[in-house]
Amino acid sequence: NERPAQKPDTHPIFGVHFSSKKKTSKMSGSSNIVVMKKVVQQLRFEASINRVKVSQAAADLQQFCMQNALQDPLLTGVSSSTNPFRPQKVCSFL
Repeated sequence: NERPAQKPDTHPIFGVHFSSKKKTSKMSGSSNIVVMKKVVQQLRFEASINRVKVSQAAADLQQFCMQNALQDPLLTGVSSSTNPFRPQKVCSFL
């Protein structure tokens, strides 16, 4: 599941080709501007995201798990009377 090798002047995430050579066609130049504006918009969005330290996120996750452990059916189990997946009983009258 490896990524194909990127050219040195290609953005590693967006795959946009950054070229220092001048374009000969106005169409390719204007489409390049549109692509670059989208890249800048995405990068600004990513830069505005609040980051949390891994240690803080891990502590918050651990606290959440401890607070909700009693309601977690994977930890406490499911009673057989409320379990919709319990084996069906066979009728013995037939």
